[in-house]
Amino acid sequence: MNILLIGSGGREHAFALKLTQSPLCKKLYVSPGNSGTAQVAENVQINNSDFDQLARFCLDQQIEMLVIGPEEPLVAGLSDYFKANSALKHIRFIGPVKNGALLEGSKDFAKAFMRKYNIPTARYASFVKDNIDQAYTFLELMPSPYVLKADGLAAGKGVLIIDDLQQAKEEVNNILLNDKFGTAGSKVVIEEFLPGIEMSVFALCDGKNYVILPSAKDYKRIGEHDTGLNTGGMGAVSPVPFADASFMKKVEERIIEPTVKGLNNENIPYCGFIFIGLMKVGENPYVIEYNVRMGDPETEVVLPRIKSDLVDLFVHTADQKLNQFEIEIDDRYAVTVVAVSEGYPGPYQKGKVISGLKDVTQSTVYHAGTIANENNVLTNGGRVMAITSLDQQLSEALAKSYSSLNKVCYEGIRFRKDIGKDLLPFLEDTAVKR
Repeated sequence: MNILLIGSGGREHAFALKLTQSPLCKKLYVSPGNSGTAQVAENVQINNSDFDQLARFCLDQQIEMLVIGPEEPLVAGLSDYFKANSALKHIRFIGPVKNGALLEGSKDFAKAFMRKYNIPTARYASFVKDNIDQAYTFLELMPSPYVLKADGLAAGKGVLIIDDLQQAKEEVNNILLNDKFGTAGSKVVIEEFLPGIEMSVFALCDGKNYVILPSAKDYKRIGEHDTGLNTGGMGAVSPVPFADASFMKKVEERIIEPTVKGLNNENIPYCGFIFIGLMKVGENPYVIEYNVRMGDPETEVVLPRIKSDLVDLFVHTADQKLNQFEIEIDDRYAVTVVAVSEGYPGPYQKGKVISGLKDVTQSTVYHAGTIANENNVLTNGGRVMAITSLDQQLSEALAKSYSSLNKVCYEGIRFRKDIGKDLLPFLEDTAVKR
């Protein structure tokens, strides 16, 4: 079948590689893609926010499956647009409808959903500018540190964790009155801070049934030992050594099952990924956030561990037959390390020549912020590439990725040197179910 994949990052390159490995994939298009996707698919330049243009392309190219990488088209209602059009509704669409995408598109909606269905999460309250004084009072009643979240999509920058009460009040003022996050901050969610260790769990849902995908832990901070500014992600590891069978059973029973049942109770036909950001507090899971798509760079460690045919998995998802699909998972560890541009997550330069890509033989290079000209591959973003390796031993997978990364070069290359090393002690005395 002909497939259209929306997106341009390392996540989409990972999807493209996996989709084109399937004998069910006749032709793959990626909009807009990058130099990595161009090696396995045809990049096309479509305005992904122009639903009419997307529709015309799908009809002209006889697209039979549409896979959405980023969240913006889902929050904007692309799935609803296709389902409402008689000429398009036959296309298998991997991504939830607009009401389902509110799990990511509105922090307030997500928290209210969790409260309604008794899904464990941090205590919270939501505020708008008209009741900002109540927000200040709520902060005074909360222990430090204070977690502030813009309600809407803020390009991954809408979460603040602040130790000082007065500074927290000032940031509430900046969000609600000074438009720090634009319209995304027209409402702010204030919640208690959960001490623990963070991880991500992914499920693929067909509206009735679900399959649980490999767990992962990503690293958001730019600097070693989780210091410095937040980024889109500097690396990831799968599986997570501290998430044993007992813990994952709690995740399924307390979070995944009630989430899927809750969506059904709300009459939300949810067909797509549910990304659950978790905090392990003691031995119990708490939801930090929902996303309605796969994460990046978590995708670059989750997909390589899925041995099943990804197109077949998506067909079963779109046809509401996931209960008939038995997913097969590679038991090896996957590690990805992200190389970024100098200056990221602040201002950075583009157009730096990348060398050494052909020298990488024991790892997979997933392109993210790259572009190709006639002779070279050039940097074209803050996060440039993710290098992923597999091995039965986590330490060996780490060594492979760093060895491969040392073969790649461009002016200003930066990467963290401690990805996954915090997880090694868990392997000394913890039995891991992968």
